[in-house]
Amino acid sequence: MLSGLALLLLVCLHMRVQGKPRSQVGPASPLLGPGGTWELVRTPSDAVADLPTSLGCDEYLGSGKVMDKCGLCGGDNTSCRLVSGVFKHSLSKIGYHKIVEIPEGATKINVTEMVKSRNYLALRSRSGRSIINGNWAIDRPGKYEGGGTMFTYRRPNEIRSTAGESFLAEGPTNEILDVYMIFQQPNPGVHYEYVLPSEKSAGPQQEGNAVNGQGYDHDSDTHQENFHPSGGGRDPPPLPDNQVPVVQPPRRPREYNWKLAGATECSASCGKGFRYSIFHCVSRLNHVQVSDALCDSSSKPTPQEEACNLQPCPAFWDIGEWSECSKTCGLGMQHRQVLCRQIYANRTLNVHTSRCRDLERPEIASTCQLKICSEWQIRSEWTPCSVPCGPGQRSREVRCVSNVGDFVPDEECNMNLRPVDVENCDRGPCAKSWFYTEWGDRCSAECGMGVRTRGVLCLTNHISSLPLEGCGNERPADSQVCNNGPCENRIEWFTGPWSQCSAECGAGSQQRSVVCLMKADEGFTIMPPYECSSLDRPLSQQSCNLKACGAKWYHTDWSACSKTCEGGFRVREVRCLSDDMLSSEGCDEQLKPPGKESCSPEPCVPQIDENCRDKYFNCNVVVQARLCVYDYYQTTCCASCSRLTHRQPIHRGRS
Repeated sequence: MLSGLALLLLVCLHMRVQGKPRSQVGPASPLLGPGGTWELVRTPSDAVADLPTSLGCDEYLGSGKVMDKCGLCGGDNTSCRLVSGVFKHSLSKIGYHKIVEIPEGATKINVTEMVKSRNYLALRSRSGRSIINGNWAIDRPGKYEGGGTMFTYRRPNEIRSTAGESFLAEGPTNEILDVYMIFQQPNPGVHYEYVLPSEKSAGPQQEGNAVNGQGYDHDSDTHQENFHPSGGGRDPPPLPDNQVPVVQPPRRPREYNWKLAGATECSASCGKGFRYSIFHCVSRLNHVQVSDALCDSSSKPTPQEEACNLQPCPAFWDIGEWSECSKTCGLGMQHRQVLCRQIYANRTLNVHTSRCRDLERPEIASTCQLKICSEWQIRSEWTPCSVPCGPGQRSREVRCVSNVGDFVPDEECNMNLRPVDVENCDRGPCAKSWFYTEWGDRCSAECGMGVRTRGVLCLTNHISSLPLEGCGNERPADSQVCNNGPCENRIEWFTGPWSQCSAECGAGSQQRSVVCLMKADEGFTIMPPYECSSLDRPLSQQSCNLKACGAKWYHTDWSACSKTCEGGFRVREVRCLSDDMLSSEGCDEQLKPPGKESCSPEPCVPQIDENCRDKYFNCNVVVQARLCVYDYYQTTCCASCSRLTHRQPIHRGRS
């Protein structure tokens, strides 16, 4: 390990800096050099700070040395200081307001909005160049070069995150930079911090001045300069007591110097880019390029910036994402933002739409339909009135049906549009006694003894459920004897007995023989039927009902098939009714006829039509929503629906 004095001599010989001011080279001692001139000689800590970091800390100072927070190999965190504060002044005028200025030489720069807001941060150099969010144009998050360093601009997700936007840069800066806030809503507070070499100064009086001549009192802000507990501050630490000045050895003529070798490529092909001068280390004797390490890095000229490719880039339409459909079912609208934009100086600016007039403008609104809304359907006619007389009710079936014909819960349909399924009915006033008609004028026999009849009916009030006995047990006669005189060779129809009823219960039919006979005193003679053609022929068939069958299953005709080929189905209504045609639960469920069955089993054969094209760009939504079963969408989205049918036929099972 070298002694402290030997190490100091080695470093001073290697890193001699001539004619630098104290603010740039750090603590130094004025020594008398050869020729009687005063030179500034670095202290050991300054010399170490300028060593090439690429070779590692231990290669210069021995093992056990580490880099401190100030970037100094083997340092004690006293060669720099942290400047931080919070700008929380209440603003009122919309526009740019200055928050803080970042001094030249600042490192570890962090400017962060404390809570997400609709305000924006902006960055501008003292030379007048806007780096981020200048000229009322908002840049996208990314990396932006300015002030000799690279700034990372972050704007968190606008929906899920609550963090504000920020600027981050490693530094150091080579000029003073000003941070602004584009004020639009109450300021949630902006925290800033940066690290400066201890000889740099940036007091609060340099910060907080707004543009447009408005200044702000920083009493409402917090600003602090943090110093390491081990020491340090605005003044550099004194030399150790055992440190003695070292005389700078005589300078030898420089063998190498810096030479302008050209410029970099332009940073942009259009819209204003920049190129910078390139310097190489060359031999003073033959101007041959050598390693840059042989030249004095402190004397290397600062690269000059030159604007290039100033012609504007072509304008273009910047298309935003489609918004959600305005309706969850049925025809709705969706919108998107379309802006005419142009790139200039590595920034995308909003420009007047006239610059994009040669380009076809994308649509900003479009119809959309996620699915067809379910609708109400009346599935049956009105039932008979529930009573034979008086006020009662009648009903019909109303169901909510989806776009594919399936029954769905009523909540999927608009309840305000539901058709009435129950209503009152009135069959007239009810009676509680026997009713009968006048006797008929016709006798059952044209000659001899016969009978004539009348109608007799007991009407009861079904609302109060009175029994039949409510009319009394003395039922009026419904037939009486009649006689049209003796028969003398009279022709008339004669009937035989009725046959047995065709049904053991419920409605059936029965027949009887009807013949034309001539009646005389000596007996009957069968005559041809035409002989009795002048007489009303009696019925040869009638309905009969031996007893009630109880509840039975009834069903309607099948509906039309839902498809003409492969995968269709048809439905019918099945109901359990009692003998009086009222709804009942007395039917055997195992004997219930099916209410839905498959139909049109033959496979669908796609027909290729050269004129089959999609008329709208969003036909994929029609396919996803299964709307191709409708003629309208088969026409407007013909190609998409045809591909779907050919590639993946739809099969629906029994519900």
